[in-house]
Amino acid sequence: PTNKETTMNILSGCESSGTVREAFRQLGHNAISCDILPADDGSEHHIQGDVVDAIKSRRWDIVIIHPPCTALSVSGNSTYAKSKPKHHERITAIEWTMALWELAKQHAPMVCMENPVGVLPIKATQFIQPWQFGHPESKKTGLWLHNLPLLGETNNVKHIMDKLPKNKQQRLHYLPPSPERWKIRSKTFAGIASAMADQWGGGVLDESISSL
Repeated sequence: PTNKETTMNILSGCESSGTVREAFRQLGHNAISCDILPADDGSEHHIQGDVVDAIKSRRWDIVIIHPPCTALSVSGNSTYAKSKPKHHERITAIEWTMALWELAKQHAPMVCMENPVGVLPIKATQFIQPWQFGHPESKKTGLWLHNLPLLGETNNVKHIMDKLPKNKQQRLHYLPPSPERWKIRSKTFAGIASAMADQWGGGVLDESISSL
């Protein structure tokens, strides 16, 4: 974007890494990230606080949300599944996430919610893999899209990934235990963030806005 008519206000909620925020800002958009944690890069374009308040604070053109997935993902079934000790936390997480999805749609004409394969009661619009966007790794991720086109792959490197050992293909799964493990695992891949910015912040998005 080179003028105010094509510059959009974009919120990347539940994101402290700033990966999605910066991908859109590099294209000239007014992108803001929000998380209860401070921005990893110390950016001034970050709201440290409740994502619900950030969504309500203004009318956004696009809201992209990355709800905490620990209790929602199928990988957590041994802890959060029915009859397991923390099942009540899963129920609370589902209710909160669905309320956030509905709230985002009320405050932006276009919304994306990103989460791993999990237990949300609504089906993802599409599933993507990092290897479709230049990262030779596997992590099936769902995208729930509202008035946004499907995210198209940009650099399929599955043939490279297939030659790597399993611990490289599933790097995030094999990360050793650490206080930062959850944070590393939840960070959006840069190639995916760039695809979002290029495809939703360019001509395709301009056409979408004009039709709403």
